[in-house]
Amino acid sequence: MTVETYASVWDALADSPEQAANLRARAELMQAMAQHVRRHGWTQAEAAHRCGVTQPRMNDLLRGRMSRFSLDALINMATAAGLRVHIEALEPAEPAAA
Repeated sequence: MTVETYASVWDALADSPEQAANLRARAELMQAMAQHVRRHGWTQAEAAHRCGVTQPRMNDLLRGRMSRFSLDALINMATAAGLRVHIEALEPAEPAAA
């Protein structure tokens, strides 16, 4: 049996580095939005209204159903809720010197 190791859970789930990056970005944005909703004490209905979506859609977000959201949709929702979205592209980490 061969054991494969991955840098992150997203790398293990994705078929490509691009897909892993998209999953990671969506997960981070969904987490930030869920924290924002909790911090303000909003109900799902209130959060949905502020984000411009339906309450069932907000429920999907708060339950972490990533497959139901594109990165574009999450950015629009976060901005509508009053969050400032910042995307950062980083150079890959250099391997440690031997």
